[in-house]
Amino acid sequence: MLPALHTVGMDIGDKNLPLPHAGAAVKQKSADEQVVDLAIARDVLKTEAAALTALGESLGAPFCDAVNHLFGISGRVVVTGMGKSGHVARKIAATLASTGSPALFVHPAEAAHGDLGMIIPGDAVIALSNSGEATELAAIIAHARRIGLKLIGITSVAESTLGTAADIALILPNAPEAGPIGLAPTTSTTMQMALGDALAVVLLARRGFSAKDFRDIHPGGKLGARLKRVRDLMHKGDELPLVNPGTTMDRALITMTAKRFGSLAVVDDQHKLLGIVTDGDLRRNMGPDLLGKTVDEIMNVTPKTIGPDALAEEALREMNMASRPFTALFVVDEGKMVRGILHIHDLLRSGLA
Repeated sequence: MLPALHTVGMDIGDKNLPLPHAGAAVKQKSADEQVVDLAIARDVLKTEAAALTALGESLGAPFCDAVNHLFGISGRVVVTGMGKSGHVARKIAATLASTGSPALFVHPAEAAHGDLGMIIPGDAVIALSNSGEATELAAIIAHARRIGLKLIGITSVAESTLGTAADIALILPNAPEAGPIGLAPTTSTTMQMALGDALAVVLLARRGFSAKDFRDIHPGGKLGARLKRVRDLMHKGDELPLVNPGTTMDRALITMTAKRFGSLAVVDDQHKLLGIVTDGDLRRNMGPDLLGKTVDEIMNVTPKTIGPDALAEEALREMNMASRPFTALFVVDEGKMVRGILHIHDLLRSGLA
C-alpha cells in the first residue's frame, strides 16, 4: 500500500506549501548561459580589437604604394574575392564608390564566364583571400597580367599564390580567428574590411572629397537629408512673411496668419532683416492695446538666423538648442538680407527630423 502524501513531508491539501517549480533549474541554467555567452562575445571583440591594433601598427610603405596607385588610375577599382572574402570585397567596392573612388565588385567564379570583360585597361584590381590560395582568383589575376593592370593583394600569407603574384601585397598580421574553435572567418574578415575602409578614407582625403560631394551621391534616406543645404528646403519669394517697420500689429497679424509660419520678418526696403515677430512675442505682449502697437515695439532685434549654404542638420540643431526651441528660422545672407524661411515641417518632410 502506497504511503499517504503527508508522510513524505507534503500534504497535497495544504495550499500554503510551495510546490516544486519545474522551471527553476532551467532559469538557473539560463543565467549561467548568459554569463558564458557574454564571456565569449567579449572575447571575440577583444580578439578582433587586438588584431585591428596590430593591423594599424603594421601599415607601411606597401599601403602607401597602394594608395598612390589607386589615386593615379584613370579607370575603376575592381575588387574581388571568394566566399567570406567576397562578401567583404563587395562592401569595400561599395565604400570606395560612395566616397569618390569609382569601384565595382567582380565575382571570381563568374569572371571566367564572361565577366572578365568588366575589367579593362586603366582599372586597378584588389583581390582578397585570407589564405591567398583561392583558385577562383586565377582567371582575374591572369587577365590583369594580360592587359597590364597592377594587382593589389590582401592576404594573411605573404608566401601564398596571391601574396607572390601581387604587385602590391598588403599582408594582414598573424592573428587568431575569434571564438572557441578559432576556425570561422571572423578576425580575418574584420581586418580585411577595416583595411578597405582605411584605403577608402585615405583616398577620400587625397581627392578632397567634400560633404557636398558626399551629398550628391547619397541623395536618399536620412543620410541624404542630413547633407541637404538650407537653400534646398527653404521657402522664398512670395511665400515669405515680410513687413516693413512701422506696420501696425493689426496688419502684421494678417500677413502672419496668411503665410502660416508662425512668425514674420521686419525688413527695410532692401529686405535687410531688422527683427522678427513670433507667436511667442504676441503672447508676451498680449493686451488691449496690442493691435495698435507697431512691429517695432514688440519685435526681437537679435533673432537666430541661418545662412542658405548651411546644412539642414545645422538648422535643426539651431531650432532645438535654443533655451526656447522654435519652429522656423529666417535665412539671411552675409549682408543680413532675407533670402528665405525654413520651417521644422520642411525638415520633417525631408526625412531629417
